[in-house]
Amino acid sequence: MKNYIQAGKVITVTAPTGGIASGDALIVGNIFGVAAYGAAAGDPVEIATTGVFQLPKASAAVLTVGARVSWDDTAKQVDVPGTGRFPIGVAVEDAGNGVTTVAVRLDGVATAAA
Repeated sequence: MKNYIQAGKVITVTAPTGGIASGDALIVGNIFGVAAYGAAAGDPVEIATTGVFQLPKASAAVLTVGARVSWDDTAKQVDVPGTGRFPIGVAVEDAGNGVTTVAVRLDGVATAAA
């Protein structure tokens, strides 16, 4: 195909204000991804838009395998779906109250705050 660009599993975006560290999650427009490496604000950075990643989780959120999860971009953590949160994928492990991380399979679909 002469118009094919890439698979889109990893794309290049501009690092946000304050920069980004390797493994940090971010929202750029309606794209959610995890930084492949650190980058200063305004520099290009590659982000993974699909795959399974261990991400910070709201301590009080109770998630089970297969539960839809959303990103709270203010708190910078995974939470249950809700107003102002961005749907990003599903939990691939149980993570109860008091647990501060969860494995998430990113669905790679454009997202917008609920």
